[in-house]
Amino acid sequence: MLEDIFSEEELAPVVEAIDRLESETDKTLSDHVDGRLGIAEKGAITFTSHPVQLDAAARRFAMRRVFADLCHDLVGPDARLYHDQAVYKKPEKPRRFPWHQDNGYEFIEPQQYLTCWVALTDATVDNGCPQVVPGLHLLGTLAHRYVEPLGWEIFQDHPDAVAAPVGKGGIVVFSSLTPHLTGPNLTDDVRKAYILQFAPLGAEALVGDSSSDAPPVRVLADDERRQFAVLINEQPVAGVGAGP
Repeated sequence: MLEDIFSEEELAPVVEAIDRLESETDKTLSDHVDGRLGIAEKGAITFTSHPVQLDAAARRFAMRRVFADLCHDLVGPDARLYHDQAVYKKPEKPRRFPWHQDNGYEFIEPQQYLTCWVALTDATVDNGCPQVVPGLHLLGTLAHRYVEPLGWEIFQDHPDAVAAPVGKGGIVVFSSLTPHLTGPNLTDDVRKAYILQFAPLGAEALVGDSSSDAPPVRVLADDERRQFAVLINEQPVAGVGAGP
């Protein structure tokens, strides 16, 4: 947990951009039966994918120096943005997000990459801050089962779970193999988070049907529109900011 990394002034442009994009996501959910699309649900939880591809402020934010520094220490000498999404947990329909690993949703190799969970509002136990189970990342990708309507789940509870509340502008940093969840939002306000994930250069997503005998298709994570490099040969790439 890294507290007070970004000031209100530094967060303002990306919050404004993501609020606008999330509003469009929320409107899209209204067009679906029961306001649901997959595990997203109007009034409960929304997922706004790839803000870096849709807004310059989000792209600049993903290139802040703190992320390159974290990649240097925790990923390796060469790293790129793998995935980014905003997750807004609404107060109208409180529900938890199930215990899962990020690599349980889309399997990639190398299996271990880096998740930076940035709090755009204060994240507390009451509004659905992250909770993690330390140590289990050493076991690799665990078996997941799909639970309607929550999503992919490893287990329902764990005695070693630790809450990770973090103030606005802080970051919860963990491995893609760390089992984690966010609890229900029991407050009257929206809990907002921006999640940026970084993987080594050369990482590949394995795309396919796990119930099929056909081998998965390997897709190189190198789409420059949204998977740009942040670190090459241990040095931040051109354009990565000098500030936090």
